[in-house]
Amino acid sequence: MSEILVLVDHVDGAVRKTTTELLTIARRLGEPSAVFVGAGIDSARETLAAYGADKIYILDSDELTDYLVVPQAEALAQLMASASPAAVLVPSTPEAREVAARLAVKTESGLITDAVDVQPGPDGSPLTTQSVFAGGFTVQASVTRGTPIVIVKPNSATPEQTAGAAVEETVDVVVSEGAKTAQVVKREPRTKSGRPELTEAAIVVSGGRGTGGDFSDVEALADALGAAVGASRAAVDSGWYPHSYQVGQTGKTVSPQLYVANGISGAIQHRAGMQTAKTIVAVNKDAEAPIFELVDFGVVGDLKQVLPQATEEITRRKD
Repeated sequence: MSEILVLVDHVDGAVRKTTTELLTIARRLGEPSAVFVGAGIDSARETLAAYGADKIYILDSDELTDYLVVPQAEALAQLMASASPAAVLVPSTPEAREVAARLAVKTESGLITDAVDVQPGPDGSPLTTQSVFAGGFTVQASVTRGTPIVIVKPNSATPEQTAGAAVEETVDVVVSEGAKTAQVVKREPRTKSGRPELTEAAIVVSGGRGTGGDFSDVEALADALGAAVGASRAAVDSGWYPHSYQVGQTGKTVSPQLYVANGISGAIQHRAGMQTAKTIVAVNKDAEAPIFELVDFGVVGDLKQVLPQATEEITRRKD
């Protein structure tokens, strides 16, 4: 079977859920091989093996982690030249997206971004599904030149465990001096909120202009559901919630199993960032709000009355 490279998304060796999703997708296409960049393989080895990695390429060098993404792109291009994979799957993180773009240029390969599904095509190569033009169309696409490089949105597959051989191979790479012109001089861990990461969460509860700046009911419902909190551009621009939580065309794109929009009108800018969610629920006082054209379930009502009732009922059933 053909080898499929999966770029591992990890934090100090702790493998993130996006990687287990990519390994699951890779098994549809061929034999998954994990590409682990940086330190921490001891913490990642068990998870990668449990989700089907037949091989683990280890690229552990300060040259790859002490600089911005150019050295990683060079290293992956060298690995592709030696391994000749049938495809490369990349998580949809800001850093990985830039690595993928540079890798496509270096290898003269086609790049597909924001795939929400990847299946074997008629010729066995990846056939992807995407939501494009601000969510106005759903298209299928495949790469016609070079090695397919596919950036996959989180929650595009349900991780499935299966034992992999996880044969390890340490890869020595040569990084050019030109790739080391932008050095990382300091890193600070982001303050944790105790909630799931917005782009990876299975459930997202968002608030908009209708909150009036009070997100307490939105946060309470999110905590009851074990969900991440999001915000519309209107809420962010008003200073009600940090920009890092914005969902939309100029914010973050999410594709959860459940998306709950509260007090959000449903402008095209917001819809572009969430309408690939599997199930969409909206709460809005305006029965004519555009968001209701998109939803699976809609509640016409004041979120300050609806959300506490929903939170109370969810909590009661959990207890």
